[in-house]
Amino acid sequence: MLKFVTMNKKVGNILKYSLSILLAAVLLFFAFKDVDWAEFWAALKACRWEYVILSMLFGALAFYCRALRWRQLLLPIDSSTSRLTCFNAVNISYLVNMALPRVGEVARCGYITAHSKKVPDVEDGQPRRPASFDKVLGTAALERTADIIMMLLTLSVFLLFTWKRFGGFFSEKIFGAASGSITVKKVSLVAALVVAAAVMVWVTVRYADSWKPLRKIKDFCIGLWQGFISCLKMEKAWRFFALTVAVWACYWMMSATILWAVQGIDVSAVPSDMASAVLMVGDLNMTDALFLMLAGSLSSIVPVPGGFGAFHFLVAGALSYTYGLPFGFGMIFATLSHESQAINQIIWGMVSYISEHFRKKQ
Repeated sequence: MLKFVTMNKKVGNILKYSLSILLAAVLLFFAFKDVDWAEFWAALKACRWEYVILSMLFGALAFYCRALRWRQLLLPIDSSTSRLTCFNAVNISYLVNMALPRVGEVARCGYITAHSKKVPDVEDGQPRRPASFDKVLGTAALERTADIIMMLLTLSVFLLFTWKRFGGFFSEKIFGAASGSITVKKVSLVAALVVAAAVMVWVTVRYADSWKPLRKIKDFCIGLWQGFISCLKMEKAWRFFALTVAVWACYWMMSATILWAVQGIDVSAVPSDMASAVLMVGDLNMTDALFLMLAGSLSSIVPVPGGFGAFHFLVAGALSYTYGLPFGFGMIFATLSHESQAINQIIWGMVSYISEHFRKKQ
């Protein structure tokens, strides 16, 4: 029976990841299907690549700030957690997510737990890791929640001051599309899932002491909650908020530097249609870079590996809808933004993987 369940789980995972990859491929196809490849490559060659490299440096700084921020949540659980361990965990998670969406979150939590030194338990004296997987997973959930709140807060403040200029894109292309997909059937399904979850929680709490599997589930949930509320025990909590702002400031600069890269395209090296688009984008500023960053950040909602396809479609659509730029030009900006950071994630993921290899040998 156990073998059958395990096999079904493996088949389910294969199907889930296959569908994610298929969705990414479909989105990439529709994003690139009308692109003039001759113009596309000409524009890529003629852009200012020094700004693309600068964008990658801001990306690396964002990785490090994220690692430091996560460490603030981990220190109350295990004070021995090092900056290098957190940095490697974040980088390796990005590398895993490139192939298997969302699995990187589990991988980075397992990495932290594996590097937590065992200490005698206060109750039974048995050696245990202070940063147990359930607690670390709780901190990761809290960190992701902080990012969602930061994104929504930034988006709300941004639209409060720029609604006349950018509100149309979000109301029609994002919020309108989302509300149009809401049906009675979907709402009923969500309500049923909430009720089922509530029943499961009640059963777990009620019978945890009489059935060992339920007791393990209860203990796991308690650990998860302890990790989630670790923020209440943080020392110098202002660092967590400052690092959150720093992470999103890096994201903003990543968008701005790519904007500068396409604004600097040599118009003499590209066809006339593309040259006209370069002249049109020349007036865009830091406010526009923030708009494009926010549009791109919404692609994280789509469960595809590394945001492939979803990011390209949203960002290119934002440039086309808001500024009247050709969709193909928007794809140049989106490709430079996304692929430069994808390469960045691969590079730093491999650096951290090699670093971990040498740490094991010591």
